[in-house]
Amino acid sequence: MSDQLPPAVLAVERLSIDIDIGHGATPRRVVDELSFTLRAGQTLCIAGESGSGKSLSSLAIMGLLPKAAKVPGGAIIFDNRDLITLPERELQLLRGKHIGMIFQEPMTSLNPLMTVGQQMDETLRRHEPLDRQASKRRAREMLDSVRMPQVEKRLTQYPHELSGGMRQRVMIAMAMLCRPKVLIADEPTTALDVTIQAQILELMRELQKVYCTSLLMITHDMGVVAEMADEVVVMNHGRTEEHAQVRQLFTQPQAAYTRKLLDAVPVLGSAGKPEDLSEKTVVLAVKDLSVRFPLRVGWFEEIKTVHAVEQVNFELRDGETLGLVGESGCGKSSTGKALMNMIAFEGSVKLAGKELNGLHGADLQAVRRDIQMVFQDPYAALNPRKTIFELVGEPLLIHDKMQAAHRQARVAQLLHQVGMPADAMQRYPHQFSGGQRQRICIARALALNPKVIIADESVSALDVSVQAQVLDLLESLQQQHGLSYLFISHDMAVVERICHRVAVMYGGQIVEIGPRDQVLHNPQHPYTQRLLSAVPLPDVDRKRDFKALLQEFEQPSPIKGKGFVMPPQQFKALGDGHFVAV
Repeated sequence: MSDQLPPAVLAVERLSIDIDIGHGATPRRVVDELSFTLRAGQTLCIAGESGSGKSLSSLAIMGLLPKAAKVPGGAIIFDNRDLITLPERELQLLRGKHIGMIFQEPMTSLNPLMTVGQQMDETLRRHEPLDRQASKRRAREMLDSVRMPQVEKRLTQYPHELSGGMRQRVMIAMAMLCRPKVLIADEPTTALDVTIQAQILELMRELQKVYCTSLLMITHDMGVVAEMADEVVVMNHGRTEEHAQVRQLFTQPQAAYTRKLLDAVPVLGSAGKPEDLSEKTVVLAVKDLSVRFPLRVGWFEEIKTVHAVEQVNFELRDGETLGLVGESGCGKSSTGKALMNMIAFEGSVKLAGKELNGLHGADLQAVRRDIQMVFQDPYAALNPRKTIFELVGEPLLIHDKMQAAHRQARVAQLLHQVGMPADAMQRYPHQFSGGQRQRICIARALALNPKVIIADESVSALDVSVQAQVLDLLESLQQQHGLSYLFISHDMAVVERICHRVAVMYGGQIVEIGPRDQVLHNPQHPYTQRLLSAVPLPDVDRKRDFKALLQEFEQPSPIKGKGFVMPPQQFKALGDGHFVAV
């Protein structure tokens, strides 16, 4: 007797989507007759490059397509109803309760004027008859289940007070609140470090088992595809290149595009030996860097201090890339912002011998020619009311007073360098995919030919083939101009691909630092070993041990009482510039 397939929960039949580009032009076809069936309790992954139509397909299912998008043909069948023809009132009842969605960019999906608790309460009370206490209890349970630290505090915070990884966990908790039949996850682990990514993926698996939830996952991470998918749809420019069971796709890919996609995946252990730059001139010297924030819990309670970064020391040399890795909330991004003088800090930061601590006004503006930053969330970093020409050309206008004609030529050159067409200049950020927006941010950071670029998860939003192109670009620019990078990332394979040295942060401090190969292939600190064991592999036969990764490895609380003094760190020298905290 043959095995019966689980019942279909969601069926997409010959779905096409057109975008009206205006000016009387013919609409552009961005999804062309996409078909697939999502079955009960199963996971179907849609993989493909940025701009291939993956996210638009998921928005069509939710009835959230932008006004410029039209559906000329096809059907989306859920619960014996075609969602394309369903009235908006009925779609609103489905969204969140029966079909949940985790969006790619949490900062733009969360209401900045409402606390996390208020937003979760709003979602629950809209769909379920719960009183305020029951609603708050459910919200706490879901935040606990996504391993959110200090749940009670998070419920009272606003989105901007959370790290990128924490915001993504809030989004996932909100999508799961009503235990939907179908969960659509659009790049759900892009902003997360590898250990939290493993926890979230295991959480999704548990949800599937308990509630028989069907998961439609959109991702460019082929390691996640190999671990999670039952079926895979590979899309390219709106068309289905291949649709197969996951094992067949990875062991016997049929389409040339699928093979290209798999070949572009960076795999830990495949990078060549980096150049030794230990004799080069130090361009950035960081000594005893600390970032602390005052925290008042209540009117009559003592003011406490958040020790976000403590006693961080490192040097960055001409033409060198230093990787800064660690879990969300460990202090990586706070370190990068302190180097940019975006937040107050203690200690010394010298750029080409010039002290940055205490700089203000014109002196600070002059220094920022030489140090630029690429932020983690590209949409939040781009003003939605300005064109790409205005955004990328803004540094040229502020610092060089460059005339419009010259700016236009320079912006076109910068866009070309990051793989974007020159005609993108007249468009706005919302008209691009997440990966394309990140490329625009990189172009803007390059505008002034800086000496140092701080890249905060700068390629995490990019699909693997574009990621490879951008990494090649960063290396090429480094060789041409002697650029130095502080490369903040959670992707160990990418860190190995581009970095000369690696520093591992844990609890606001560096616990291991040294040459790339020694840190990544001979890790000495238990935390570094845990991070490396969490790296996903694009191989259906080699998967992470989720259960081991779910074992608690708590970061120490950064909140300390008044007058607390952190004891000085002690390091053990292992030779060749490799140091580990003891």
